[in-house]
Amino acid sequence: MEAGTIFYSAIPWKPKRPFPRNPSSFPRFIRASASSQSQRGYRGPKPSKDLVADWVMSNDDAVRSLPIYVGGASLLAVLFNRTVSGIAPVADASSSQSRADLLAISLAVTSILTGLVWLSIRPKSITVVNPKGVECQMICSYLPDSVVSELLWAWESLSAVTCCRSLVVVYDGIYLLQIGMAAESGNSGEAVIVDASKLKQGSVYLGVMRSKAQRYLANLLLYPGRSELPFLPSNTQAVILQPLGDKGIAIIGGDTIRGFTTSDQVLTYLTLNFQRYHLIESDYFYEIYIYTYIHT
Repeated sequence: MEAGTIFYSAIPWKPKRPFPRNPSSFPRFIRASASSQSQRGYRGPKPSKDLVADWVMSNDDAVRSLPIYVGGASLLAVLFNRTVSGIAPVADASSSQSRADLLAISLAVTSILTGLVWLSIRPKSITVVNPKGVECQMICSYLPDSVVSELLWAWESLSAVTCCRSLVVVYDGIYLLQIGMAAESGNSGEAVIVDASKLKQGSVYLGVMRSKAQRYLANLLLYPGRSELPFLPSNTQAVILQPLGDKGIAIIGGDTIRGFTTSDQVLTYLTLNFQRYHLIESDYFYEIYIYTYIHT
């Protein structure tokens, strides 16, 4: 035997079940009929219904007033029982009946007060408001057409599926886009221009860039930093502040308090951060910055 010789042993292969010779025996198409499924009916899981919760929601006023009626009826029942039982009307601490009546009266008064509180505290209805301002569409003139189309696509996507009514994009001290509703400058009918240098000095911008995370102001009217966003309509209800890399920020204004759901926030993050991130980090924006710096 010479060194380096490799021996191959033949392994007999005998399949137990022969393959069919006629390939036409395998079915190639499966025909499904929607009519047969509809006749049988839906057999999958069905959503459960809470009858008590549905009844309470449909009879909200009656449920809120129910403790008042129960407490009033209980109070009248205690007084009637006190009258017909022949006990002296003056409470006697040594009498067990008097102690029970005092306890029942206190519970009845508590029930009445609970009903009054339920009637006075009602959830505030959230409605969609019409932004007070003017429509504008201001785009940096140095942007290439491909970047402009991407920014407009982002605006159309957010305004179509969310409560977004205003969109402002600022990057490296230059505002690239201001579209949608904007605050009106006096009585001239013109939109308030974004002052990027002043915006960068505010606490809102610095806080977002420091945290590098999305910030959601669900009720802008309660937030003192709304004065740093004078370019948005005065009655803007909610705002999303989305950082764009390390030098940019996108400001989205909505027309409804707490109108941006969790899915809307995720969509805003994906639309403005992931897809816009590659455009903003491209060489276009550095060329725009240098061109603007030289010609100003």
